[in-house]
Amino acid sequence: MSNLTAQEIDARYQSHFGVVAGYLPTNREAVDAWQRELIAEVRAARPTAAQRGRCASVAALAALIEVDGIVRMYVEEMIRQVPAPHRTIETVEELLDALETIITTAPLYNPDPAKRNSFPMSSLFVYMMMTRAGEAAFRNGPFNDALRNILKEWCAFLDGEGSLYVLNTGEDGWLSPSAYAYNKLDEFVIPDRSAPHWGWRSFNDYFHRQIKSERRPVAGPGDPRVIVSANDGTVYRIARGVKALDRFWIKGQPYSLVNMLNAGELVERFVGGDVFQSFLSGADYHRWRAPVAGVVRHAEVVEALMFSDAESAGTDTTAGTFSQGYEASVNTRGLVYIESDDPTIGMVCVIPIGITEISSVSIQVRAGDRVEKGDELGYFSYGGSSMCLVFQPGAIDRFTVPARSGGNPDDGPPILVNAQIAAAR
Repeated sequence: MSNLTAQEIDARYQSHFGVVAGYLPTNREAVDAWQRELIAEVRAARPTAAQRGRCASVAALAALIEVDGIVRMYVEEMIRQVPAPHRTIETVEELLDALETIITTAPLYNPDPAKRNSFPMSSLFVYMMMTRAGEAAFRNGPFNDALRNILKEWCAFLDGEGSLYVLNTGEDGWLSPSAYAYNKLDEFVIPDRSAPHWGWRSFNDYFHRQIKSERRPVAGPGDPRVIVSANDGTVYRIARGVKALDRFWIKGQPYSLVNMLNAGELVERFVGGDVFQSFLSGADYHRWRAPVAGVVRHAEVVEALMFSDAESAGTDTTAGTFSQGYEASVNTRGLVYIESDDPTIGMVCVIPIGITEISSVSIQVRAGDRVEKGDELGYFSYGGSSMCLVFQPGAIDRFTVPARSGGNPDDGPPILVNAQIAAAR
């Protein structure tokens, strides 16, 4: 994939998860313009940056690239393999400088969806990820680990007061009239409209804001047969009779339970069962809830990949948005097992999946906790995300929302947290 044509770039970009989910510009030329502006800023700041020294996580990546020849080869080649008209980063040093700039700033809002670039790390890597070297680099363990530490350092910045400057009512602020409408802020709890930044304590505090309870009533309270959605989003796929092991990396990306569940001891309970997967856009509610009442038997975060797409079949132009099945097996994700009160339902596994950017999955429950249907389980910090619910065989009689029928995942039926998605037997 080192010789991507302009047509292939356009096709792959338009099917990229970030474009469909609404956090990358629909106009690809806006990404090129943003990259040019970023590298100009990086080059202008280089003397000052050199005096200041690198952030710890970026310095660690620089050291890795220097001493690990395989990582250095992949990184240098993924930069070189980006077609010249779209290559703004020319050297490893410039890539490191760009990362440094991104993780010390908060993203600005843009009212124009054709130019909206809410996730700058995705915009930085979007062309590199399309190259053959990039596909290898973002699956490389040491490189991925170093990148995860960079994302965590950025997450810490977005958790702090230094990120509040983008929470304003100006045109590029997240409290502007346009952003208010796009993010449906009327549905969310605003801490204090009269306070600076409307009472939010950081950008991430704003990002995983709480929904008004009356906007998401729990369907079928007291009826265990009513299974509810764990999240707001759009239906990606409904699969029945899922296998223990499958080739999740091929075209179609079938679910592979051993990989999804991290080869845990509970895998056998789900073989032949069902998977319900949805994805969350940048404007969706980013907290997730219990689809059934019961007891949490196990909860963990699996640290894995963030920026990796399925190659599927050569230059398959759907590799991007369509990579969510693959990402359910390889990406950073949470595993929350809930033992239902109803033995017919049995165990349900809630799998929040980080996709790109921070990929931060925060679980708020632990083994032994009792949860009622609709109780909060955790949240995503800033970043793209997907969600899988895995059910035991024989638990689900029927899904009450339709599967996606079109080729574009953005055309899937919308779902709301706490609303019914299935009926148990």
